[in-house]
Parts: sequence; structure tokens; C-alpha cells
Amino acid sequence: MNTTFLQRHSFLKDVISIAIFIVCVLIGTLTINTFIFRSFSVVGPSMESTLYTNDRLIVNRIPVTLAQLQNKKYIPERGQIIVFKNPQYSSTSNDEYIVKRVIAFPGERVVLSNGKYTVYNNNNPNGFNPDDDNNNEPGSPTSGSVDVIVPNDELFVSGDHRQGDYSYDSRNGLGTIPFYDVVGPVSLRVFPFDKIRNF
Repeated sequence: MNTTFLQRHSFLKDVISIAIFIVCVLIGTLTINTFIFRSFSVVGPSMESTLYTNDRLIVNRIPVTLAQLQNKKYIPERGQIIVFKNPQYSSTSNDEYIVKRVIAFPGERVVLSNGKYTVYNNNNPNGFNPDDDNNNEPGSPTSGSVDVIVPNDELFVSGDHRQGDYSYDSRNGLGTIPFYDVVGPVSLRVFPFDKIRNF
């Protein structure tokens, strides 16, 4: 009776099986991280009291993936908390990924005065407070002074800890964020376990 090479070398068969399993796990993980969701940890006080250092977040990649499949730009909703790649990132300094709240969209005028934001657009020529629908999560008052029109294909973002220099955002040096740098909206805080919540 003839036996195959792998039957004669069962150890080699086990090694090949393990290697195939590892490759499948790596491909699956890469696919999930690229197209379905990613996990990030919060670092720093910029989103307090909504998010804190070491909070573990799940970012929903599905809306971004669907927009890309349709050859469209992904545009988050106003008030959403998003993770995006830092446009000023360098390997020697800065965080590569940042979490902030969406305040305004292209063509809108953002004014920061007397401790609060006002956004002006065609539908609201008299302006409105972009934080009115955020369950009072952003801190107040908001420090600084801004009067800017958001450029095409970019977003104006802000942290929730807005007093002083706790949040490095579109008001104070970070600038506006290109659509293509957006990783996706934060959908869930999974850690700490006693503060699990969706967004």
C-alpha cells in the first residue's frame, strides 16, 4: 500500500495545518480592521468628561467602507465623535490617531466667541449652537476665539474638554481635518467594563 508524503511525515502535516490557520487568522484580522471595525485607546484629557484616558473604543468602519465602495466621500454627522489620522503626525512626535467631536462642515462659518461655538450656513443664516443636540456632553465654556470658514472636503472638530489648552483641535492649531483622514465614528466604549456605552 502506497502512502503519501504527508502520511509518512505527520509532523510536517501538523506544521502546515498550523501555518494555514495562522495565515487565515491574520487575513481575517486585517479584513476586520480595514473594513468592519477598529479599536483605539483614548490618551489624554481632551475628551473629558465624555471619554477618559485608557477608555477602549470601537470605531465603526462600515460607513467608511460603504462610501468607498460607492466611490463617495464618507461624511460623519454633526456632533458625532470620530477617530481620524492626525494630519500633523510625524514619527518623532504627535499622536497618530485622534478622537474629537464634529462641529462643522465645508462652507460653514464657525465663530467661537464668549465661550461658545456658533455655526452659520445657508439653512441657518442667523447661526446655531452645534452642541445643542449633544446631551450637554461638551464642557463649557469653550476657550479661545475663532472665526473661520471650513474649507472644501474638510471638517471642523473639537474636543469636549474645552477650557484652556486641554484639547488640541481645530480652534487652536490642529486645523481642519480632511475627509480622507477620518477612520470612522466611535460606536462603542468597551472598557472600563462598568462604563460600557454606545455613541
